[in-house]
Amino acid sequence: MMLGLLLARAGVATVALEKHGDFLRDFRGDTVHPSTLEILAELGLKEQFDALPQHRVEQLEGMFADGIHALGDFRRLRPFPYMALVPQWDFLNLLATEAQRHDGFQLCMRHEATELVRGPDGRVTGVIARTPDGMVQFNADLVVGCDGRHSSLREAAGLQPQNLGAPMDVLWFRLPRLPSDPSGTYGVPGYGNFLVMLNRNEYWQVASVIAKGEADRWREQPIDEFRAKVARKVGFLADRVDNIVSWDDVKLLEVRVDRLQQWYRPGLLLIGDAAHAMSPIGGVGINLAIQDAVAAGNILARALQAPGLPDESVLAAVQQRRLLPTKIIQALQVFIQRRVIAPALAAEASDRPVELPRIARLLLRSSFIRSLPARILGQGFRREHVQFPSR
Repeated sequence: MMLGLLLARAGVATVALEKHGDFLRDFRGDTVHPSTLEILAELGLKEQFDALPQHRVEQLEGMFADGIHALGDFRRLRPFPYMALVPQWDFLNLLATEAQRHDGFQLCMRHEATELVRGPDGRVTGVIARTPDGMVQFNADLVVGCDGRHSSLREAAGLQPQNLGAPMDVLWFRLPRLPSDPSGTYGVPGYGNFLVMLNRNEYWQVASVIAKGEADRWREQPIDEFRAKVARKVGFLADRVDNIVSWDDVKLLEVRVDRLQQWYRPGLLLIGDAAHAMSPIGGVGINLAIQDAVAAGNILARALQAPGLPDESVLAAVQQRRLLPTKIIQALQVFIQRRVIAPALAAEASDRPVELPRIARLLLRSSFIRSLPARILGQGFRREHVQFPSR
């Protein structure tokens, strides 16, 4: 959606295909980092974005046996010293509404791209989409696959990502939030399992992190046992865990970290999770995808305005621009997964609170140390900026 908006602003006729009839998917990436807030400001959309329902996070904190400790601090970042938790459907509606202000943009809902169309030379020249009116062919100078970690277009192109490994999966659920609850966004460390609690104002969006492939074993236990585990880990939730009525209220995210060696074929480019699935660590996925979109918009707009078809060197330039920051963040995620998360999940299960190690307490007294995770994850590496004015 971001790429469609950027290309339409630059005068490039663009069609966006969305397989669903709306954007109302729960438990998607809702963490909007300072790097994305900068992009919105450059597009003149920051004020409209601020009007969306959201919760601003200035610090990331951990709930330990010896109290709550700040683990990451956005307050030193400029110009936006916070992360925003915003329902992704509201964010997508904002981008779609803005894109549709441009004559060259067309959004087709309930259109699922299922196959690639190729010319005699093998170049991708469009897609075939499943629609309410049957199968429809769309021809294009360039097809961009933004269809996520299970990308149909990637599979149709015969591209296979390298799996970098992930030791965990995530069980998502929500619980009511009361005015008397703490106001932050928290990690709740533990052995065998731990929680992440996102403050969504009216409710807590909770991630229960479990060992990879263990979801079926967890679901075999009565839901009462799962509710009791949550209550023991976070005492103030004990009076509302009954809101988890059954396992139908708990959604599974199968965590993947992977990356394509080559993000393109003649006439086809893949970006976002289709090119590099990210771990949920740091909530960076949506923000790296948007950085990809801005880089692609900057590079492709000029090529698509010129006569002829964009050649592979243009598509390669997008990958070259975004490959290093993707590799750096994925390397950090894999390091944390192997050194911190995997040992904790492999340890003997315990619902007792974990104490923050003494050395960590000493280090976290430094505001500079606390700001490092926020700077690395919130602003990232090689930040992109919108280069083309609206035409």
